[in-house]
Amino acid sequence: MIKKTDHQQTQRPFKTDFNFSELSLSKYILIILIIAIHPLESQASVSSLLSSHPKPPPIPILPIPTSQQLSWQLTEMALFLHFGTNTFTDSEWGTGHVDPSVFNPTALNATQWVSVAKETGFSRVILTAKHHDGFCLWPSEYTEYSVKSSPWKNGTGDVVKELAEAARIAGVQLGLYLSPWDRHESCYGKTLEYNEYYLGQMTELLTRYGEIREVWLDGAKVIFSDAGPDTRWVGDEGCVAGTTCWSLFNRSNAKIGDTDSQYSGEGDPLGHDWVPAECDVSIRPGWFWHASEVPKSAMTLLDLYYESVGRNCLLLLNVPPNSSGLISQEDLQVLQEFSEIRSSIFSHNLAKSASISASSTRGSPTDSRYGSHKVLEDSIYSYWAPDETLSDWILYLDFQEVATFNVLLVQEPIQMGQRIIEFHLDFLNEYGEWELVTKGSTVGYKRLLKFRSVKASHLRLVVDKSRADPLISYLGIYMDLFSIVGHISKLTSGSLVNGSEPLRQITQRNSNRYYI
Repeated sequence: MIKKTDHQQTQRPFKTDFNFSELSLSKYILIILIIAIHPLESQASVSSLLSSHPKPPPIPILPIPTSQQLSWQLTEMALFLHFGTNTFTDSEWGTGHVDPSVFNPTALNATQWVSVAKETGFSRVILTAKHHDGFCLWPSEYTEYSVKSSPWKNGTGDVVKELAEAARIAGVQLGLYLSPWDRHESCYGKTLEYNEYYLGQMTELLTRYGEIREVWLDGAKVIFSDAGPDTRWVGDEGCVAGTTCWSLFNRSNAKIGDTDSQYSGEGDPLGHDWVPAECDVSIRPGWFWHASEVPKSAMTLLDLYYESVGRNCLLLLNVPPNSSGLISQEDLQVLQEFSEIRSSIFSHNLAKSASISASSTRGSPTDSRYGSHKVLEDSIYSYWAPDETLSDWILYLDFQEVATFNVLLVQEPIQMGQRIIEFHLDFLNEYGEWELVTKGSTVGYKRLLKFRSVKASHLRLVVDKSRADPLISYLGIYMDLFSIVGHISKLTSGSLVNGSEPLRQITQRNSNRYYI
């Protein structure tokens, strides 16, 4: 038995990968002597051995989305379907006293609704199963004020059922709107009695029609409202989020029906809850179909896309079926044009033709799990991560030929938390100086910035400020020929465009890379 000295007893234990139990006593003594004589060399050798192990992923920064919230965000766009007795009375606000006999959509085709949604890029449909007038689009057992009292299909029809079946077959997610306000039901206003009635109807909807992915309520705190709990209203019906938009939020700071619109639109960088924003807007002036109204143009929808999806929100676009029970041809044409425009812009990422590198990489420069090339993989589950010991966070794009572009796309892996506070994009001008293209605040699931057209062969994306080490899952450089806001980049003044700063020259910083 070897007796340890006092010095050995107080020494911090030295960790190695040796299995001392398998060594002879003489070898054990020899190892101790070697370590004692050459401690620095031995520790360096072991450190080198340990460094060969892969670097674990970074720790998520709270709050983070639930799996349901993550799935919701990934859909990007949903189609709202306002449909009911208002469709047949040329009104927006039903009184609750219209005779059910007015409801008779003789050509109703829920498969058409779902096909239009799927073919134009909408992954979810949400139907007004009951609007404020109290008329139910399913045969509820709790009221006669429903489709069962209408002439449609001789009172045997069920709009919710037909839509649920069509959505299931097409692989489109289904959501339902159930208005808490009911202008027909006599017990409305009697708290206990109406709550029982309402929950009874909610139970019917959530148990009869398969998986319901979203429940949409006007000003009621269940699934969707201006105070959450899972998603929040952005604060206006114009589909415009704040140029700063956090998914972080404090539900305790929000009052149902009376939340500050700026707080709703921007979120809270210090928020303890994950409550992303949803932007709702109608393709027509009204929410229900009216023969006298015409839809917005495809270009208007593109602008709304930049100002909602491009600002870390979900776009909920209302496309109301007409009195025949179909999405009108003029609305369908606009949706198809909108889809074609988006495809034309975003199907060709110029960044994929560039050589990409980073100021640093987590683990080691050769660690393929966190390398800069990950930002060209269209998935939030892979990402570039910088060295956690360094504070310069830069991605470089080097093109073999000059590229012309006017849109920047940046995405974060939001399952790791929303991190980026401020960022900017530079290009290298002919004088070898970095010049500002655009800058923004917050990224989240998706950030899109438009700016005047730029011609450059060398770019850098710089993260200026972040809640933790920034993680970037996707980087896109695009040319939008449909909404050109300017031409060459040497302008020194101009108005802001979608939260983007006008181009101006800046001094070099955060990099020692120059190109002549």
